[in-house]
Amino acid sequence: MSTSFAISKRSTECFARRGLLNTAHGDINTPVFMPVGTQATVKAVRVDDLKDAGASIILGNTYHLYVRPGHELIRELGGLHRFMNWDRPILTDSGGYQIFSLSERTTISEEGAKFRSHVDGAALFLGPEEAVTVQEALGSDVIMCLDTCIGFPATRDEVEAATALTTRWAARCKTARTRAENLLFGIVQGGMFGDLRAQSAESLVEIGFDGYAIGGLSVGEPTELMYEMTEASVAHLPTTHPVYLMGVGTPADLIEGIWRGVDMFDCVMPTRNARNGTLFTSFGKVVIKNARYRDDPRPIDEACDCPVCRHYSRAYLRHLFSCRELLGYQLCTIHNLHYYLNLMAGARRAIEEDRYGAFRRDFYSGMAPQ
Repeated sequence: MSTSFAISKRSTECFARRGLLNTAHGDINTPVFMPVGTQATVKAVRVDDLKDAGASIILGNTYHLYVRPGHELIRELGGLHRFMNWDRPILTDSGGYQIFSLSERTTISEEGAKFRSHVDGAALFLGPEEAVTVQEALGSDVIMCLDTCIGFPATRDEVEAATALTTRWAARCKTARTRAENLLFGIVQGGMFGDLRAQSAESLVEIGFDGYAIGGLSVGEPTELMYEMTEASVAHLPTTHPVYLMGVGTPADLIEGIWRGVDMFDCVMPTRNARNGTLFTSFGKVVIKNARYRDDPRPIDEACDCPVCRHYSRAYLRHLFSCRELLGYQLCTIHNLHYYLNLMAGARRAIEEDRYGAFRRDFYSGMAPQ
């Protein structure tokens, strides 16, 4: 359906590929990690920090922006890009995961989801048409079909019913679309059943979308099962379109997703972990709150060139966390985002040079307790 995605290099060792996704607000080099800006902000950092870290696209959340401050207000103020002063691409998820995670507030029917606002308890409704309308009002570069996320574990009957509903909703989303400049992605579901994921993917391809996302993973299942279901989904998607693995995950998950043919990722892990004092490095995790770093003059990661590692010591960052100083959350978030985005840049170079297998091995061999 779409000519917005071009692949420039494919690995000869695996399914990794190097691509370029064209959007209304600029081109995105893939594989790519998208920092999560749920409420029109990536927590604790400015847009300049995001750009300095190398972010080419960020993610916003349809549900949260629909609830507060409201998509109509954002439209009146010039759209989400102007509202948050971000001039690069934005992908908005459809709200399907929030329908799942706030299930005690939600009633799902064929028409859509009725729910109570987590802010003030107001009765609200979000169906496929509304999800598209909201995202078009926000001016997202990539908009997602509304889906029904499936928890783990779930019975086959439950998964079959929810997956079929996702497919019907996807067809309605495509019909509701009014703006061709907003790329529209369908979302593969199917729980932990490979054959249902194949059916879901094939049904979405038949409808036709600009790209395809893999949803319903990282919901409590074992890691190896997540990788297995990723493979089961990718195998039935067109190799000419971008593939987005939603809400995943750890640095290793990104490495493994790329190996299996995934182009796009998002996760709150680098920002949330930073605010909790857990930092990602070339040798593993550092929990900066630990007493062992009280007088440590070294940077977080001597192999990292981010501004935090260039200018601040582990001792100083631990001091900030001990005092609950807000600067600590900001600096640690900047470092973690640099780590994730640099990891993706390294993956892109490795694919271009057809050495992704070595890149993957080097990633694991460098991991050791510190």
